[in-house]
Amino acid sequence: MMTPLPSSSGSPNGINGHTNGSTSHSSSDAGVESTEAAIAGSQSSEYGVNGFSQPPYENHHNEEIVNHLYHSGFQTGNYADTILHVHQNVYRLHAIILSRSPLLAHLMSTSPQVSGQRVIYVNLDQEPEVTQEGFAIALGYLYSGISLNLIRPDNARAVLAAGCFLGGMEDLCRYSYETCRQSITVETIGGWVDFIDTIPPSTNGLTTPDLPKTTIFGFYAHRLKEDVYHFLVDTLPEILEVRHSPSEAPSSGKNGRDVLLQIYSRVPFEMFRTAVESPNFRPDSTGSDQARFKFAKDAIEIRKRGIARGVEETVVLAFGRTNFGGSSILITRKMRKRPLWKVNA
Repeated sequence: MMTPLPSSSGSPNGINGHTNGSTSHSSSDAGVESTEAAIAGSQSSEYGVNGFSQPPYENHHNEEIVNHLYHSGFQTGNYADTILHVHQNVYRLHAIILSRSPLLAHLMSTSPQVSGQRVIYVNLDQEPEVTQEGFAIALGYLYSGISLNLIRPDNARAVLAAGCFLGGMEDLCRYSYETCRQSITVETIGGWVDFIDTIPPSTNGLTTPDLPKTTIFGFYAHRLKEDVYHFLVDTLPEILEVRHSPSEAPSSGKNGRDVLLQIYSRVPFEMFRTAVESPNFRPDSTGSDQARFKFAKDAIEIRKRGIARGVEETVVLAFGRTNFGGSSILITRKMRKRPLWKVNA
């Protein structure tokens, strides 16, 4: 009569603990192990048993695996078990790697597997911030961190959007966000102003439902909004040298105040109001309330021919004690009334 074999337990790959195919030692082997340990201990020294020193071991194994996954797996698509369609592109990828993304893991778990390969579709029609390049960089990051080297100031926002969209890649998002933040300059501030205009204002943690939403960025959206505000209020006047004495000509040879006015003429009203009302905003070297008031009047004059067309923006300068929350400048906005036409009977 044959004795049945004991049922195996452990992980599905047959790996039990730290062993892979090896058996555990019985108590009878304990003496052998202790003896071997004693011998090894007596022989351990700066030199090996044969007089040769043991060089320090440099572990490049993990790096080699990651490089192989990226080049042979992602770039070449060898041994792919998953086909991913997005826009006009088709990627041959691997389910075990894609499962790092919560979104892709969900798509794989809800998509039928046909003829040994799973086919999934990613719809980006409602996510214009996710470009094809940004999506490809984020996909590559699931395989290797080498994708970080592909992030540039001109694609960082798209990579950030793709990373937030796919999920599971916080390092990529942080790196992309920092690249975005550093890319806010005099030359690019116009595009960033247009971007923040799509971000709804927060009211006690809630967003206004009837405004266009840029929700894909999560909390990074409001971080970027704060970064743009800081640039407009603190950094931009310094770069344009409007805080210097009027006798000091700007190194660029341009009138910094005029450039500042042109930029503020495009800023969304809420940020325009908050920035100009802030005592930290200094549109000239004096930093006085009168200077902010004069700057606001000039900016509003330009705004009414563009971004503020159809509305009425006004600025008030208060002297002495104010009720404006600590600011002597108050900017308001209201819709212009349509003219009434008298119809004769």
